[in-house]
Amino acid sequence: MHTTKQLGFTLVEVLVSIFVLALGVIGVAGMQVMAMRNSQTSNYQTIAVQLATELADNMRSNAAAMNQDDSSNPFIFDYNAATDSAPTAPAKKCYTTTDCSASELAEFDIYLWKLRLTGQIKDAGGKVVGATGLPGGRVKVCRDKKPYASGSLTWDCTAPLTGGVNSPMVIKVGWQGRGTNPDGSANTDGSYPPSVAITVESYVNPTQ
Repeated sequence: MHTTKQLGFTLVEVLVSIFVLALGVIGVAGMQVMAMRNSQTSNYQTIAVQLATELADNMRSNAAAMNQDDSSNPFIFDYNAATDSAPTAPAKKCYTTTDCSASELAEFDIYLWKLRLTGQIKDAGGKVVGATGLPGGRVKVCRDKKPYASGSLTWDCTAPLTGGVNSPMVIKVGWQGRGTNPDGSANTDGSYPPSVAITVESYVNPTQ
């Protein structure tokens, strides 16, 4: 009597093949998600640098406001879009009037800058245009002799023992990101560190 061998795949082999294929698909999907996340983080990093640079230029071009006492300097501020109210327009819109003081011009520049930070730039009809803001964006401008702590940026501002006016003026920008530190991601307590720090100037205020 002759026996014939069955050719083809058994059910176990088919299941194993499906399992291996599924692992491959999951791996590829994970890589794509990671690539998209890295691309988004890189995009936010670029936006943060642009925003910080723009604010620094506004500060440097308004010497009268910058030369005020630090307690009166409007450019020294802390704004968190995640917890603070939406930016409010100042009384004077300095692109339509020429009689703005240095402080009024600074306040107007800061207002427009906050709109960019939060992606709320509007056209002539009042419609929001663009989406160049940072999610949960935060900015802090202060004198800080040591922006980094343990190799990472912090929101704390450390003045030297001889007086805060001897510290450089620093702009710190961050956002609510994902993943791990230091790129705008969450700390263990759920807070978000700065991702960008730009030194505006390292001068000692001559009025103090």
